[in-house]
Amino acid sequence: MVVSIEKADYKGEYVINLRFSDGLERNIDFRSFLQSAKNPMTKKYLDKELFKTFTIDYGDLIWNDYEMCFPVWDLHEGRI
Repeated sequence: MVVSIEKADYKGEYVINLRFSDGLERNIDFRSFLQSAKNPMTKKYLDKELFKTFTIDYGDLIWNDYEMCFPVWDLHEGRI
């Protein structure tokens, strides 16, 4: 089954609520991923204003033209 993200809502801090094409909704907390990142291009998203600039593009959750993105199935399963 091909799953995509239909809607993403910022919930506060580093949590985004995702609604997937199969009806599943999941809150994903990106805080520990961002805090443990070694790459400065990823770490910069600890700036909450920058973090909130995500968009959905072709069913993917992305930041800044795919500068940061995650496999949809991993997000669907609650893993990042």
